[in-house]
Amino acid sequence: MFVSARSDYALRAMLAVAAAGGGDGDGDRAGELVKAASLAEVQGIPLSFLQGILLDLRRAGLLHSHRGADGGYALTRPPEEITVGDVLRAVGGSLTTVRGLPAERADYHGVAAGLTDVWLAVHGAIATVVDSTTLANLLTHAPTKS
Repeated sequence: MFVSARSDYALRAMLAVAAAGGGDGDGDRAGELVKAASLAEVQGIPLSFLQGILLDLRRAGLLHSHRGADGGYALTRPPEEITVGDVLRAVGGSLTTVRGLPAERADYHGVAAGLTDVWLAVHGAIATVVDSTTLANLLTHAPTKS
């Protein structure tokens, strides 16, 4: 698994929105809406890059965006219901790739045929960790151990 800057920035942005109490999962304002410019500044993320990431997170149904002077971003669900895996898949697609393809599409023949099983096991192990660790776990510095 390679953690790209895009994935790292997406997780940092989601954690910052969650920490601000941005949203309660019902679309109501349970906390402060977080502006993209503020996220970029506090997290040290280039704003133009962050805007594309926020768009992907919104399209994936993880963030709401509210326009206007009082606008910003809020979570669509409570932090206990959003996993690291949700965020990684929203911005990067497959969790594990082999030569740029999802692990399940790796195809080998002959003496290398066993590699497919290895890559699928690696993918499964990564999925287990990222799908059991929520934003709430990370906010309390207690990721779930498997």
